[in-house]
Amino acid sequence: MKKILITLILFSLFCSFKPQEFSWVAIGDSITYLNDHPDETGFRVSKGYLTRTIENFPGANYINKGYNGWTSGNIADHIDSLGLVKADIYSVFLGTNDWWHGRPLGTLADYENNHGNNSVYSSFRIIINKIRSLNPSAKIVLITPMQRADFVYIKDPHNNAYGSYQPKNGQSLEAFANAIDSIGDLEHIAVVDLYHNNQLKVEKLMKFKRLRDPNTGQYRNYKYPESTGIPFDPAKDEYPYPKEAINLTYDGLHPSDKGNKIIAKSVTKVFKQLLGSN
Repeated sequence: MKKILITLILFSLFCSFKPQEFSWVAIGDSITYLNDHPDETGFRVSKGYLTRTIENFPGANYINKGYNGWTSGNIADHIDSLGLVKADIYSVFLGTNDWWHGRPLGTLADYENNHGNNSVYSSFRIIINKIRSLNPSAKIVLITPMQRADFVYIKDPHNNAYGSYQPKNGQSLEAFANAIDSIGDLEHIAVVDLYHNNQLKVEKLMKFKRLRDPNTGQYRNYKYPESTGIPFDPAKDEYPYPKEAINLTYDGLHPSDKGNKIIAKSVTKVFKQLLGSN
């Protein structure tokens, strides 16, 4: 009798369990885009943050709207031609390219007053307005840019950029992260703050950068921050991030499997809060 009772209880629990079915549109830049294009990482990434997040929600699905090199301004410019559809959750993971391209950050008043696509604040207003026009009851999650080490594109080392340890166009990357957080606070929108995540600090992004010793000409593995003072010549030097240098990013900017796992954990936590699940 006891075994029958236990079986009935387990059967009841099984029947009452329903996978969380929801649709998620992920708007972003290359970090989002690369989730579905591991070949463009040189297969240094096997699973991005979108895939890792959705695995925690059986029955859910995502649509990847990530665009290589795009700023929030690019997204806002093309907002009506991106093919965005009605969904239950939208995430917006932008800002790192805005910072690097020197776009004006603007002020919270630009967002509040919808000042057109002239600053990062006003670009985000255009994006959020579009999302709300598609589904006024949708959950929105803003994701701040993460810190950056020196970036060197794996397919073209001439495409490189210094990290967030110094300002660009007089602006810090942290200011962009804080701006996104302030929009979330104003709108009561959930924010995943990757910039201030202690697991993703700039000194942890790469294990080392392999560069020529200026005195001997021989290659050495330089750790951060010493690596930031050693020159790199993309025309003559070897790619500075061999596979053994990979830690939380694989090229100084884009998350590795390890980095994507951290991002997915943070996104999953917020999704569960929004969906009311444990």
